[in-house]
Amino acid sequence: MRKQQLLKRYRRNKRVAMVGILALLAMVSIEFSPWLFPLGLLLAWLVHEAWFADHLFYSPQGDYRYRFPEHTASMAVRVVDGRWTLEPGDGQVNLDQATLIARVELRSSRLGWLLDPVIHIGRDRQTFERGARGVRYVNLTGQATQLQAGNLIVRCRFCSIAPGVRLFVFSQPSPQAENMLILAPHADDAELAAFGLYSSTEKVRIVTLTQGEIEARHYQRLGLAKAAAARLKGRLRVWDSLAIPLWGGVRQTDCVQLGYYCMQLPAMAAQPEQAFGSKESGEMDIRSARRFNTIDLPGDADGLPTWTNLVADLAACLEHFKPEVVVMPHPELDPHADHIACTRAFFQAVERSAWQPRRLFLYANHLHDNDRWPMGDANTGVALPPALVELPADELFSHVLDEHQQLDKAMALLMHHDLQPPLPFKRRLRRHIQRVLAGRRWPSTGDNEYLRKAVRRHELFWVRELPQQRTVPSR
Repeated sequence: MRKQQLLKRYRRNKRVAMVGILALLAMVSIEFSPWLFPLGLLLAWLVHEAWFADHLFYSPQGDYRYRFPEHTASMAVRVVDGRWTLEPGDGQVNLDQATLIARVELRSSRLGWLLDPVIHIGRDRQTFERGARGVRYVNLTGQATQLQAGNLIVRCRFCSIAPGVRLFVFSQPSPQAENMLILAPHADDAELAAFGLYSSTEKVRIVTLTQGEIEARHYQRLGLAKAAAARLKGRLRVWDSLAIPLWGGVRQTDCVQLGYYCMQLPAMAAQPEQAFGSKESGEMDIRSARRFNTIDLPGDADGLPTWTNLVADLAACLEHFKPEVVVMPHPELDPHADHIACTRAFFQAVERSAWQPRRLFLYANHLHDNDRWPMGDANTGVALPPALVELPADELFSHVLDEHQQLDKAMALLMHHDLQPPLPFKRRLRRHIQRVLAGRRWPSTGDNEYLRKAVRRHELFWVRELPQQRTVPSR
């Protein structure tokens, strides 16, 4: 809802600006030459595509608002000859396996209004909004040795950092040795958020909630009607959810597809006993997507796509797999309607389940305010996303991917059918304009934007402890 409101305001302001520009061009062309009108339109379009086409629904001139748990260790950072080092005597904290986040006061230079401001941190770099000014949070995870030795070189391009850097140290243990369950609202969400993490973990199960069958225009080019194209896309994405995790070492027997229908989860939540079939394929029976599952679920009995069945299915998965850690969408940060419904269904399932996970690792594959986050190039670091509304005081965990894991993650994403269609001509043209005028680059692995956003040096999670119930709730 909030993202729709921001998008509506963005489009309204854009229309007002366009009317003003057209009026100005008309006056100038009448006064001087009629040729100035089409030339002015061309110039205005180029400026828009190069610098104003980002969906940035906030002013980059404000601070990011983060709170961290009170027990979070922090220490001052000194800058000496372009190198960051810890202030002596500012507490003894083990940084080796910790997630390290530095709070900085960033200010864009004049060129930083036209070109993306970048902070080079040792062998990494992290990118921020053009014209950024205020508090930002830089991810130093994986560079503790250089920081402790005073050899972490930090350079700024198109921006500067004010004195007074503060380092926050999160000692949340890695979940790699624990029994992990990943909840993916759609096929590809598990890979986008956590491929590096789950491919490094021994005991992983992945539960995908939906078939992901809508928006199947790409398959209509095969001569299929809309419903048939949606059914084909649903079958392909069901296969993706079961087969692609094997690339990361997760067997098909450890993957479950629940088969609910894309963008119907919020409606199901509003009317828990009502069945909601696909908006495009015409299907009403979720069992067609479950034939490869290796466990029996409550929803198998009638195959109805209801909220009651979804919650019962998730509770059954918790009791069957007994995860200590659940990886799932962030309920406050990720605005996708199906992602919000996924977390809601999970918490209801926990209430009725005999098994209680200990920790949640929350991810955000979408944002309310910034469609480009993580900003910058593929294979670089992930700074904290914009937080204009204060979030719960969660701990953080940043998983570091080496170059081999980043390449494997890119290949996993390329296997997903939903990320394979070519870019529309308008987006391809916009990229060429931004490459020339704004200095932006896209990876050679593929055209889909997620190959830039998701294939990174870090995978970032917000960590919450779940209160453990002393008694098992009645079913």
